[in-house]
Amino acid sequence: MTEPDALPRLDGQVALVTGASRGIGAAAARVLAAQGASVALTARSAEAIEAIARELTDAGGRAVAIAGDIGDIAWAEALVEEAAEALGAPTILVNNAGMVGPIGRLLDCDPADWARNVTVNLLGAHAVLRAALPGMVEAGGGTVINVSSGAAENVYEGWSAYCAGKAGLAMLTRSLHLEYAGQGIRAFGFRPGTVDTEMQGEIRASGINPVSQMPREAHAPPEHPARVIAWLCGAEAQDLIGEELSIRDPELRRRAGLPVPGLSA
Repeated sequence: MTEPDALPRLDGQVALVTGASRGIGAAAARVLAAQGASVALTARSAEAIEAIARELTDAGGRAVAIAGDIGDIAWAEALVEEAAEALGAPTILVNNAGMVGPIGRLLDCDPADWARNVTVNLLGAHAVLRAALPGMVEAGGGTVINVSSGAAENVYEGWSAYCAGKAGLAMLTRSLHLEYAGQGIRAFGFRPGTVDTEMQGEIRASGINPVSQMPREAHAPPEHPARVIAWLCGAEAQDLIGEELSIRDPELRRRAGLPVPGLSA
């Protein structure tokens, strides 16, 4: 069997990770820093991201915590400038911040809550991307990883807002690739599968669709998608730019150095 590709060194790069206080975002910040990137972490919880930033700097890296709400579009637009002032213009953007609620059938969901979901999952990601893009183009290129979901393509009962927002995010990835691949922008949509995060706890509590019935032990640890995110930042993923990628793809897992179910080591 062909050996998996090693994770790329990211020395000199600046990564901005949204939703970095826990779960996939926190794990991605750690692995990107371990590969040499300077990391700007953002989330609403100042205490959580400040603790992770200290952890990364204590380990010899460069990191900064910038607390705020990605659903506040004006703040999301200003976020990139603050990160650039601290670490330099981002060359890697991980649009990971997201929310699943409101969970419920269409008529049971408050319209304001529904709109809040789409604002966080799509409009906030767009705002950060739009602010980061000029610096990436000026630098000759950059990597944008929009954390997508199987819900971008498959409908789930009770998740109308989440499905709509993630479908929009997938189309945003395709638009970015179409318009800016020629200027060195490497756009990826990445579906991390079901991961053992607080969001999955919220989903289990709802009991509304088959995903909520999955036992906790069936979900992957956040470190698995974090490894793929870091791998996508390197040259070995160049043939995949512009695509919507799933962690369930055995070939992607093999290339990123993750275990492939059904195959011996």
